[in-house]
Amino acid sequence: MSRQQAPFLRLTNVSKTFPGVNALTNINFDVRPGEVHGLIGENGAGKSTLIKVLAGVYQPDPGAEIEIEGEKVTALTPTESMRRGVMVIYQDFSLFPTLSVKENIAFSQQIEKRRRLIDWKAMEETSRRALSTLGVEIDLNARLSSLSTARQQLVAIARALVYDAKLLVMDEPTSALSSGEVEHLFRVVNELKARGMAIIFISHKLDELFKITDRMTVLRDGHYIGTRISSETDTNEIITMMVGREIKEQHLAGKNIGETVLEVKNISKRGNYQDVSFSVRRGEVLGITGLVGAGRTETVRALFGLNPPDSGEILLEGRKIAPKSPAQAQALGIAYVPESRQTEGLVLQQDSESNLTLSILRRFVRNGLIRFGERRKKAVELIEQLNVKPAYPHMQVDKFSGGNQQKIVVAKWLATNPKVLIVDEPTNGIDVGAKTEIHHLLRELADEGMAVIMVSSELPEILSISDRVLVMRRGRINGEFNADGLSQEQIMEKAVLASGEKEA
Repeated sequence: MSRQQAPFLRLTNVSKTFPGVNALTNINFDVRPGEVHGLIGENGAGKSTLIKVLAGVYQPDPGAEIEIEGEKVTALTPTESMRRGVMVIYQDFSLFPTLSVKENIAFSQQIEKRRRLIDWKAMEETSRRALSTLGVEIDLNARLSSLSTARQQLVAIARALVYDAKLLVMDEPTSALSSGEVEHLFRVVNELKARGMAIIFISHKLDELFKITDRMTVLRDGHYIGTRISSETDTNEIITMMVGREIKEQHLAGKNIGETVLEVKNISKRGNYQDVSFSVRRGEVLGITGLVGAGRTETVRALFGLNPPDSGEILLEGRKIAPKSPAQAQALGIAYVPESRQTEGLVLQQDSESNLTLSILRRFVRNGLIRFGERRKKAVELIEQLNVKPAYPHMQVDKFSGGNQQKIVVAKWLATNPKVLIVDEPTNGIDVGAKTEIHHLLRELADEGMAVIMVSSELPEILSISDRVLVMRRGRINGEFNADGLSQEQIMEKAVLASGEKEA
């Protein structure tokens, strides 16, 4: 990439105002052909709004200037944006899970030709050519839902190639990928870059951004903070730009670890987990980690009645329990924050008040009627307790940033006053500032006497707040450590090697 090369896209003085909220204020940004440009910032910084302006979903406020390939664009609609070569791959890919691979890649193109009959042969050839360009082989007739997340992402990229994309926007493309899948994706990105495609890469994973990007632009609170050449900056500078302060990693050790609250004895479920035993104490954060597919989520879902074991025992405060549903688990004092807040943790089309109080709705019902005043009071209390921003109980929850959505899910379950709180990938897809807040919150909850079980793929996170660490491999506990003095290398050895094996 030449630093003097004319930008494919240039934004000048782009602002976007919603009722009561300045989402973007005078943003300046450009991306060049053959460049991977990182767009970063805390949740709520304005990244998603900016991308929707590029995609023509939102119209910027008057005074904004948008240039594509040197030409000023006065009205950018979704159709016009695609026609000019701008393609956005959102976090959910916006694909059709029940359709085949070839239909997802080329169906829209067939529709645009406005023929009465679909040319299936042309669709298959177009799809095959797009996948070949990426250097991958995927069964064109396979149903999309049967593919892994990584392969679905490649289908989304192939669809962009069908539209002759010149600018590809990738929103959190690695959030659900294993390390090997990330490396393959990076090879594809670098190949597209070598062909002259401009790429905007949105991620909260700074190590990946430094590896794949040429430049990085930081937004904060809807304002442009600055652009840096990736090879000429460092993590500390970028974090300071993102949050306006320096953040230092530290180990948040437990202060008052007490008696055992939950004990799991030899639980097994065919194809999920096998002979798993562990315990968690009052005031303790127990970290559970391992590679993708190690059985971590399957195991903790068993405690919440979502994936009951075939054999073994679960004891809560010394009493044997066997929850068969989330309602039973909740009644026993167990709460579970799922990995996917958007599909399992929230009702996206309802407001934050409804979501915050969903788990305790019965408390506000009298004679068959909801006492809305009492419910609003409790929602405001939870918003203040977890510092949810903006502090609007009436705001639809899908309008909140990822970090604040995660706070709402956690708050929903805190409202039940659980004895055991299970959190699965608590900071997936949220920024470094929000991560720190979530970490401190989990530590505070444990210090107040709650038993916390945290599942995470991020080893720095595991080391940051866990008191003990369990490492799972192929459905079994393959290692247990005291977190004090523990290294990432020790964890990875147990994650990839069977007990007794040594690295070659």
